[in-house]
Amino acid sequence: MEEENTTRGTENSKVAKAAGVVGLATMLSRIFGFLRDMVVAAFFGAGLTTDAFFVAFRIPNMLRRLLGEGSLTVSFVPVFTEYLNKKSKEASLELANITFTALSIILVIVSLAGVLLSPLIVMIMAPGFVKIPAQYDLAVFLTRFMFPYIFFLALVALCMGILNSLRHFAAPALSPVILNICMILAALLLKDFFEEPIIALAIGVMIGGVLQLAMQWPFLLKLGVKLKPNFNFKHPGLKQIGLLMFPAAFGAAIYQINIFVSTILASLLPTGSVSYLYYADRIVELPLGVFAIAVGTAALPSFSEQVAKGDFHELKKTLSFSLRLILFVTIPATVALIALRVPIISVLFQRGAFDIQSTLLTAQALFYYALGLWAFSAVRIIVSALYSLQDAKSPMKAAIVALIVNVVCSVILMFPLKHGGLAFATSIATAVNVIMLSVILKKKIGSFLNQEFYHSVFKICLASLAMWGAILLIGIVFPWKVEGALQERLLYLTLCVSGGMTTFFVAASVIRCSEMTMIIDMAKRKMKGINIQ
Repeated sequence: MEEENTTRGTENSKVAKAAGVVGLATMLSRIFGFLRDMVVAAFFGAGLTTDAFFVAFRIPNMLRRLLGEGSLTVSFVPVFTEYLNKKSKEASLELANITFTALSIILVIVSLAGVLLSPLIVMIMAPGFVKIPAQYDLAVFLTRFMFPYIFFLALVALCMGILNSLRHFAAPALSPVILNICMILAALLLKDFFEEPIIALAIGVMIGGVLQLAMQWPFLLKLGVKLKPNFNFKHPGLKQIGLLMFPAAFGAAIYQINIFVSTILASLLPTGSVSYLYYADRIVELPLGVFAIAVGTAALPSFSEQVAKGDFHELKKTLSFSLRLILFVTIPATVALIALRVPIISVLFQRGAFDIQSTLLTAQALFYYALGLWAFSAVRIIVSALYSLQDAKSPMKAAIVALIVNVVCSVILMFPLKHGGLAFATSIATAVNVIMLSVILKKKIGSFLNQEFYHSVFKICLASLAMWGAILLIGIVFPWKVEGALQERLLYLTLCVSGGMTTFFVAASVIRCSEMTMIIDMAKRKMKGINIQ
């Protein structure tokens, strides 16, 4: 029993440490992402041109998540890990080269098709734009210009799968920082060179895509990976990845597909609706990207290794731990986002062309997205577990049902709640997806949510309620003023965030929340290591 606990503790520590690396890197990326969005909001606001850009940018970005980390990474890692554990590193690298070659050819074809079919794609994605010819033409031009972005980013996703399987997580997680910096510099330095200034952002996107791929190469070489052409497309490993990848394109990216549906319907609503949803989604993606996706990314190699070894008991333990770890962050984050939605949007974006009305309308979308944060987070972990079992069909089936739920709920809710209804529909659909996937996974490996999980969630909820009370108290002493000066609004938000976080961590420590105890123990060990050195 002691040996089993040690093994489990070691694997949990690996997941926690890897998640910490990915989380910190993603946090840096999100900070630059918010700086980017602040620049975009200040220079371009929320209107005709920004709606056109966000639709055009979302098309290759969504394909990246469907063909890239949404399906390629989760399909590649289990197979690559199986080769590493059961064959040799040489055999694994041969598989990586064949996958690299096949993927490059596919991406060239997809990019060319996207450029040629951009008018049709924009018409399908944003049918409301057709009524405004200038907006439609701009969206088509931007889509054509940025579509090849998918080529570079999908190859980055392959590099991420290789590096993560070899337990290197930092470089792929840091690469989005490059994109954000390129877009910020393009907006600041190039916007005055174009009749339509928003084109500068598209140039920044393309430069960022090239540099993100270039960033992975030194780390691959350091680990002995030299990607080169290999046209052995009859390799059984490639077929294995392909069989997983096709259904994975539907199953792993359900959240992004739901956002895609929201974009189509938002184009039929009043001008600015696409932008309100985009800015709100960016806020939700901070805890989602920094913690949930970080844990999912870190856990997939561990899940895959445990499945390759046939150790399903440890798989269930690591799965339960991973879910507890993300809920430790996402439950209080949900409470904070709901309680502070207006101050958060106001401080981050309310300047220049982004006025108070834009703040309030974006906050509506944020409220409904925040309700689904737990589901957006949990689905990433459960899907990773199913892919580690090399089952991509079950997530695909659940995704199709969730998509239907999203469309039906969107059509019902978009008229009474406008863009807020579209955000709410996304949250409902993702919750349905999580429930279905949990039932499927339970049938495959047995119950994976033990008593420790439920006790932990209960304690996290108690600590989150204490945090909410602290935020309300601060609001009584220092009332929020939506029309106040930026310094005053920033002070209010800082007091609420710092006071709320302190209250949550203190409450979690007092009621002996296991995740809080683990974090404290890891910090103590880290400090001891520093002292010894």
